[in-house]
Amino acid sequence: MSQATSIVNLSGLLSQSTVILSAACQQLVLLHLSHERHIAWRKSVPRLVFLALTLVTMVTLFCAASSFGERPDDFAVTNARYYPTYMIVYLTGHTVNQIDVGILGWRYAKVAPTPWLRRGLMLIALSLPLSLAYIVSRFADVIAGLLETTGHRWEPAAQIGVALSTVSKTIGWTIPDWGRHVTKIWAWIDYRRAYRQLAPLHAKVTSHAPDVVLDPGDVDIRTRLYRLVVEIRDAQWRLRTWMTPAVAEEARQQAVAAGLRDEDLAATVEAAQLAAAMQAKDRGIRPVEYPNSPLEAGPQDLAAEITFQRKVARAVDVSPTVAAVLTRTSHRRPTTQEPT
Repeated sequence: MSQATSIVNLSGLLSQSTVILSAACQQLVLLHLSHERHIAWRKSVPRLVFLALTLVTMVTLFCAASSFGERPDDFAVTNARYYPTYMIVYLTGHTVNQIDVGILGWRYAKVAPTPWLRRGLMLIALSLPLSLAYIVSRFADVIAGLLETTGHRWEPAAQIGVALSTVSKTIGWTIPDWGRHVTKIWAWIDYRRAYRQLAPLHAKVTSHAPDVVLDPGDVDIRTRLYRLVVEIRDAQWRLRTWMTPAVAEEARQQAVAAGLRDEDLAATVEAAQLAAAMQAKDRGIRPVEYPNSPLEAGPQDLAAEITFQRKVARAVDVSPTVAAVLTRTSHRRPTTQEPT
């Protein structure tokens, strides 16, 4: 580019001007995200004026800073040594912009309306230390130049800082667009995992209450999982008359003694009740007294319901509390027997 325009080190000026302009654009976007349009433009004016003064000063000083010849590989570090005023102006503008972007990003991340936008803004804000590492290295270059030496020794640190900062900012600004696709992919994977985890429990309980099973047809995994969850709950209610309050109380006491709390406790009690009810039905022993509800928890939405039933399924398979309750009930004398 320098040969085409006959302007020595033009690429250095353009790259550093682009850095200033890029940060200014980020400031404008963040201001418009966090304020009404008229307020955002009012707050933008002093920033744009500062930007314009910085760029004009840089161009003016650049014309005097090109006499040492073409330096495509180490323009910044060499420029810092021979023309510190230019670098001080550039670094000052760059520092102000980066700090402003970091502060604005951090503030708006706290109130961002979507999770991926919040994550992106947090990543932008957290890239500030990396940008400052580059800036400090460049200011050190200026000081080194005044001491008749160069900053080539710490140049790798400057390059690493600016590279990591650029990558993190690029991800931060783009992640609100492609992050939602990551969410969809992860949700699909998690639905399949949940389906595999709940399918054995579904098979067990519906074998004792087959009338609750409907043909789901050719549907997506989310709908199949939804049907699985509903049918497990329906079968649980069908098996309620085979449950006993004593089993629930015994399971609760053992689970509490094992240190279980909240949903883990409720899931273990439900699992024990289910397992004992299926055992009782297999033996044809119907209790005289059964609970009004087979439920120990009331998840508020499908996601919470799936999470809870996965806990129940795991407890049915591996919980020592459930195993102990089943062992006791299998040796317990029947209260009444289903007539034949």
